[in-house]
Amino acid sequence: MRIHDDVQLDYCDVLLRPKRSALASRSAVDVLREYTFKWSPKKLHATGIVAANMYTTGTFSIAREMQKQNLFCALHKHYSAEELITFLKKNKKEMGHNDFIFVSSGVSDADYTKLTTVLKTKLIDNICIDVANGYSPYLIDFVRKVRQAWPKALIMAGNVVTGDMCEDLILNGADIVKVGIGPGSVCTTRKLTGVGRPQFSTVIECADAAHGISGMICADGGCTVPGDVCKSFCAGADFVMLGGMLAGHEESGGEMSTKIFQTGEVNMVDADHCAMVLQEKQYKKFYGMSSAYAQEQHYGGLKKYRASEGKVVELPFRGPVEPTLLAILGGIRSCMTYIGAKRLKDMPKCASFYRVNRQLNTIFGNE
Repeated sequence: MRIHDDVQLDYCDVLLRPKRSALASRSAVDVLREYTFKWSPKKLHATGIVAANMYTTGTFSIAREMQKQNLFCALHKHYSAEELITFLKKNKKEMGHNDFIFVSSGVSDADYTKLTTVLKTKLIDNICIDVANGYSPYLIDFVRKVRQAWPKALIMAGNVVTGDMCEDLILNGADIVKVGIGPGSVCTTRKLTGVGRPQFSTVIECADAAHGISGMICADGGCTVPGDVCKSFCAGADFVMLGGMLAGHEESGGEMSTKIFQTGEVNMVDADHCAMVLQEKQYKKFYGMSSAYAQEQHYGGLKKYRASEGKVVELPFRGPVEPTLLAILGGIRSCMTYIGAKRLKDMPKCASFYRVNRQLNTIFGNE
């Protein structure tokens, strides 16, 4: 048994230090970046924000909105091959390409068969290989198998939280490693298993390891506000994957529900009678993909040898996702002017952090 007693930090434990800057306006910065990869020969000009491949966020509708802002979407695993092919054909006509879309896969034989069916159409070759425990030998084997079958594919794989596994995955064929165990808003892995690592420290170590061998990382989970996305890029993340921040929108998946509340106010009907004021609110379901609910919805129930490692929440309906995306991009631009980074790729070079005990004044709430 060994205790690693060096300090491990989350996004809420740090703030960026502002610096003198020659940037006079947010419009002077460039949030687009040209991505080149270790294995895939393709070049992408985009902003590295990725909608998570969760059932409620990795939807076709979210993908359409992400692409409009030069952002990415990892489609969830539960679309059939036929559904994926139909969408990809239509999307290629509308957008001209499918370069900002990832098709997600597990590591089973059935997953490989579906992946083969989709990729042989040549509509797409961006692949997100996703398992909860990236330390399983099955992941390395599957990444190697996919790389051999599709040498020019763009492969993202995970999840892990240490530099050594980032290096192993990259050297075996991954272009991007997805990092993060337990930081998600509807993930209970840390509670159920005691396993995980604070995300800010994860990003720093994994980015350093990946960049040393020409790979990249995608920071998956833990972002609750646009400032966290900024901190993640500044810590070295090439891509940042978002779930909860994109959930609850019109384009998100999940069941809608309406609830009626008493406001505590009354309306006078006449001199002798009054009526309670009622208010309707809409909610949308958001759940972790390892939750018992997800297992029941997509896998026929929770197996006896498994525990539920996710929760189900109902989020207040947030309307269209576009304003949320613009707020995130606006936060990144503003951050860049504070730290003097003209290009997205320059953010880590321009960043220095304060370690803090509190980052927000919440006297009037967290909004």
